Amino acid sequence: MADSHSQTDESDYVLGPGDVISITVFGQGDLSVEARLSNSGVLRYPFLGDVQLIGKTVEELEQLIDTGLRGDYLIDPSVSVSVKEYRPFFINGEVKKPGGYAYQPGLSLDKAIALAGGFTERANKTEVSLKRVVDGEEVVLDKTVNETVSPGDIITVKSRFF
Repeated sequence: MADSHSQTDESDYVLGPGDVISITVFGQGDLSVEARLSNSGVLRYPFLGDVQLIGKTVEELEQLIDTGLRGDYLIDPSVSVSVKEYRPFFINGEVKKPGGYAYQPGLSLDKAIALAGGFTERANKTEVSLKRVVDGEEVVLDKTVNETVSPGDIITVKSRFF
């Protein structure tokens, strides 16, 4: 269960393309930004220039901005970063409505399949694979229906042979 907790705990969440983040610096409206991460993952931030966001956790980004603003620009900045909208996950194969769906924290594989309209008649309910990027590498995991889905995952429900 520790694995599912890490995906829903925002401080451990690793940012990726498609996420919408909100950066707030208390009392500094001109330094507060909301942005959708592009494939490059670079955000032009006031005073700091281009900041690479992809691969960083929310906590690491808060620390980076705090350090960048502290001293030269602000005495004691209060920086808060939050994920406003997670990148979607994708589901294909033997489901009724394949496609991309909005991720929600705590989403299980069986709930993701339900969002996609459920299994088709040809679905092999025990053959579900999940493609996920882990530490920059794409890995394929065979999963059970109570496993947790992460943003950006690609779920494939395989067909059964009659």
